Amino acid sequence: MRIGVDLGGTKIEGIVLDSSGSICARQRNMTPRGDYAATVVGIRDLVTALERDAGLSKQLPVGVGIPGTVSPTTDLIKNANSTCLIGERLNRDLESALGRPVRLANDADCFAISEAVDGAGAGHKVVFGVILGTGVGGGIVVNGRLLQGPNAITGEWGHNPLPWPAVISGIDERPGPKCYCGREGCIETFLSGPGLAGDHERATRRTMDVAEIIKRASAHHGDAKATLDRYEGRVARALASVIYLLDPDVIVLGGGLSSIERLYQSVPELWQAWVFSDRADTLLKRNQHGPASGVRGAAWLWQVNEITG
Repeated sequence: MRIGVDLGGTKIEGIVLDSSGSICARQRNMTPRGDYAATVVGIRDLVTALERDAGLSKQLPVGVGIPGTVSPTTDLIKNANSTCLIGERLNRDLESALGRPVRLANDADCFAISEAVDGAGAGHKVVFGVILGTGVGGGIVVNGRLLQGPNAITGEWGHNPLPWPAVISGIDERPGPKCYCGREGCIETFLSGPGLAGDHERATRRTMDVAEIIKRASAHHGDAKATLDRYEGRVARALASVIYLLDPDVIVLGGGLSSIERLYQSVPELWQAWVFSDRADTLLKRNQHGPASGVRGAAWLWQVNEITG
């Protein structure tokens, strides 16, 4: 058994997961916003409560998914949208607070490992897990193991430039919208929820949220359908570049935009034109565990053969 914790901007969720993937206990608390010390205490108290609720008399290994990553150079948190974490030694502080080893990983990596172990990517050798939500991220799992590089940015495809930019519906994709990373035209600026809404506004001069765009596109309203057509084409191009690099067996979509059902039919058809092969047989699947993928993946940071219980 192991504990997974998903540290989000508004909530901290934790579970006790057994070796079969069954959840034995679950709790969710509000995140102490902007307060690093209170966040560490909140995770400690959540873990203690989970072990109590599960009736356990021993400490379990803990994995934590975070909206950022640990720098291999400094051992400090970087690239976190929960800014109170940046520059902090979260892994060491949690180990001190909990009195045991703790493993941290980016929340997109946790999503990927969850779906690869016992989700939509189970049974496949190479899995690319994609987050399409407020931001765009990803994680890579090979033979059930999370792939991590020396810079701790494996799978961060959202900050690659959108490939093969063009003029579509009279709008030039170059140089592209400005990204918070300081560049222009990143994949995230096109494929995130705000990116989709921004594209619709640039094309129509009308502000509309993503849910309404999808609803209107499903009802065949011209402007909304055109926006979603552009979005699908960009997803196809962006994922074609991933197929070139990784040639994954399966790509699993997560995040709020993964609920757009037409993506799973249209995108694999569209990426055929961009992949340099006689045929692209990579599977595109919707996630199996939904919002629970992050916390489940945090638990799976401890593999079955590394622990007992």
